[in-house]
Amino acid sequence: MKLVLKGGRIIDPSQELDIIGDVLVSDGLIAAVGDKIDEPGADVIDARGLIVAPGLVDMHVHLREPGLEAKEDIASGTKAAAAGGFTTVCSMPNTRPVVDSAILVAGMLQQAKEEGTVNVGVIGALSKGQEGRELAEIGDMLLNGAVAISDDGHYVESARLLRTGLEYAMMFGGIVISHAEDETLAGDGFMHEGAVSAMLGLRGRPAVAEDIAVARDILLAEYTGGAIHIAHVSTAGAVECIRAAKKRGVRVTAEATPHHLTLTDAVVIGFNTATKVNPPLRSVEHVEALIAGLKDGTIDAIATDHAPHAFEEKDMEFRYAPSGFAGLETAVGVILTELYHKGKLSINEVIESMSVAPARILGLAAGTLKTGAAADIVVIDLEKEWTVDSKNFYTRGKCTPFEGNTLRGKAVATIVGGRVVMQDGEVK
Repeated sequence: MKLVLKGGRIIDPSQELDIIGDVLVSDGLIAAVGDKIDEPGADVIDARGLIVAPGLVDMHVHLREPGLEAKEDIASGTKAAAAGGFTTVCSMPNTRPVVDSAILVAGMLQQAKEEGTVNVGVIGALSKGQEGRELAEIGDMLLNGAVAISDDGHYVESARLLRTGLEYAMMFGGIVISHAEDETLAGDGFMHEGAVSAMLGLRGRPAVAEDIAVARDILLAEYTGGAIHIAHVSTAGAVECIRAAKKRGVRVTAEATPHHLTLTDAVVIGFNTATKVNPPLRSVEHVEALIAGLKDGTIDAIATDHAPHAFEEKDMEFRYAPSGFAGLETAVGVILTELYHKGKLSINEVIESMSVAPARILGLAAGTLKTGAAADIVVIDLEKEWTVDSKNFYTRGKCTPFEGNTLRGKAVATIVGGRVVMQDGEVK
């Protein structure tokens, strides 16, 4: 099968490429990128006026399988990914049972191969059952296809356990992803601790809880020489810790979410449970620090932390509702609307942080349009206006703080391994 994407603006930061031209796909691979490629008999996508880029890579999603299929499963989650322009997503291990063994990793990979619309990477747990007491099968999981190790959803309280986990992962070329928030400071809070929480009468989760945890985890990575990735950074202090560590040569990378980059704790007024996330939405100075950190490379990647829940779980009093919401189908629109169109990020920086950087961090064969690479491609219309309506989501999680918002910019085609899996909003 051959496919030509004609006349688009081809942006591939992995090759420092930004040209108007064509992309030829043959047998699932990138066959050529250049000017005026004509291939008799090939299918054609007219990409004039559109962005053609390496498929987006989300290194932090919750597909909820095994065991929590009422919230999401591999089939629905990967359809949502395709709808959002993502060609690869990486699933966190906080499921039932926890993905903490090589056999569970292998099972997830096989199921994703059979049921997934896009590529799925599996992240294994750091500790058995994510209980923070005993190391999981880190080496076996990495040798059997896990792309990283994490106790995401849980802070690793034991410095000794995290140190040992970093050392083990390093032996197998792996990376540890840290959910960095000290629960002894933050555990009984429901939102960011500040003026808004005081006004609403809700116990807060202070920014210093994240700052302390990030500082400790960075020090352990520096001591061991291991690689640490800080998930969903949300505070100015954490950004500064990461910036200083990178200058010292510590093997640290970081991500921020679209919601932490664009929303403040003010949206919690009204107690919409879609605004309850962990870590919480912060005040404006933290949001500004995150954007500055993304701009200067302190924060490497944008990841959704796609965390769908069943309707009845979120339809309750704010303090009792679980944290998280579905983010795969709104991420591109939110980032383009709030950061690109407002001049805070270039489109090249958006593609770098949503495709190239996460692939590089995890060592994935993704995030590039180099000749011979897998033909994982996203086509983006920067000007397409659309209104967020969760009833049209492919994910089972219909909860989003962006409900009803008009966004500017959308993925209009997703190609995985040379196959068009989404076009004009319809997943095939």
